[in-house]
Amino acid sequence: MTPRRAPAAAAAAVLALTALSACTGGAVQGRPGASGLRDPYFPKAGNGGYDVSRYGLVLDYEPRTRELTGTAEITATATQDLSAFNLDLAGLTVDSVTVGGKGARFNRVGQELTVRPPDEVEKGAVFRTVVRYSGSPKTLTDPDGSKEGWIPTADGAVAVGEPVGSMAWFPGNHHPSDKAVHDVRITVPAGYEAVSNGSLASRVVHPGGTTFRWRGGDPMATYLATLAIGRFEISTGRSPGGVPLYSAVAPAEAKASRPVLAKVPEVVDWGAKKFGRYPFGSAGSIVVPRDTLGYALETQTRPVYSSAPSEELIVHELAHQWFGNSVSPATWQDMWLNESFATYAQWLWTEDHQGLTAQETFDAYYEGDTETVHDADEDFWAFPPAEPPGAENISEPPVYTRGAMVLHRIRQEVGDEEFFRMVKGWAAEYRHATASTDDFTEFAEESTGHDLTDVWDEWLYGEGKPAEE
Repeated sequence: MTPRRAPAAAAAAVLALTALSACTGGAVQGRPGASGLRDPYFPKAGNGGYDVSRYGLVLDYEPRTRELTGTAEITATATQDLSAFNLDLAGLTVDSVTVGGKGARFNRVGQELTVRPPDEVEKGAVFRTVVRYSGSPKTLTDPDGSKEGWIPTADGAVAVGEPVGSMAWFPGNHHPSDKAVHDVRITVPAGYEAVSNGSLASRVVHPGGTTFRWRGGDPMATYLATLAIGRFEISTGRSPGGVPLYSAVAPAEAKASRPVLAKVPEVVDWGAKKFGRYPFGSAGSIVVPRDTLGYALETQTRPVYSSAPSEELIVHELAHQWFGNSVSPATWQDMWLNESFATYAQWLWTEDHQGLTAQETFDAYYEGDTETVHDADEDFWAFPPAEPPGAENISEPPVYTRGAMVLHRIRQEVGDEEFFRMVKGWAAEYRHATASTDDFTEFAEESTGHDLTDVWDEWLYGEGKPAEE
């Protein structure tokens, strides 16, 4: 993503679950799953008691009325005996819920949809929940004031989900620690395109409009899900290395976007050389009308750009496909693992294309040299990259630029050969999984054979600007 900006379960949700349990008229063996995962910055995000393996979404959207009708089929495995469980859903009207094909009781408290299955779900059991819902999806506001969720455009809409916006358009376990395969079938009026993650499996024109089916064959954190609806210009192709490409561009942005998007095949293959095999079955871009979002987002396989992107922005968002998308953060406190690698990828791209070396970029930021790098006067030393003071700070400069400086300090300590071996190893070791900061620091030391305590203490966790070496 481009820079833009007390743990406790909701008491009302707990009371609702208690009331539901009381309705059984007898003792129960299972217990309700937690109504939040106590993330350090978003404690209500996600839910306990189950692990999702697949989301199957069948959607119908009418841009004129901004009405969405949806059916979400959620396949999950119980991680405890469950008498009830929660799904995250903001707004929209829930029409019905079934679990295992049987009608289930449900109630709403804030963003929590509490489901009481007719039969308790045993630990280890795979179960399927179907939620039918409808309404006008919400645009949500992040702690830093930026927009996410479902954002209407002049001729359609775009859905973006970092950090919790995907709950505005489908129910789920909306925390990056629970990754699942997504399959989206979306029907829109004739003349509209609908673009999502993964590969386009089918496009069927019929009297009711056009139905697109998008299949994402690899696990994805729900915050990386996207859906863009509009009168886009579509282009397809392959990178020289064989990665299929699919891009959708708002007509008003097409002319300015064309020369920059032409770089996507080269950037994808360059990333494969630097970071290891491209982790997904497709790549591409979505460019929405200018000023729709005010930021770009690394939505899986197909980043979303608000107006024509720059070359360095494409490098940043495509690098996220390895770091953030394939290797996802265990919690939102681990956000620096996403942004440091994507930012450092920009430095490496410049280094490899006859620009500043990564060392020169590092020095310019350290010295505040705005003549060399335009944003070198930003406050990179306000807080440690691994410890943002609050949810509103997870997209601020220390997470991005000082995070990249942490990576460069590792490179200085271990040398190029060990550093780039470590980078590829990290992407391979946690491919399609989640990882924490502790996972990274341990991996970096084990894979390079170096004690990096000073780097962690001074650059990753240290307060203020580290002393010159």
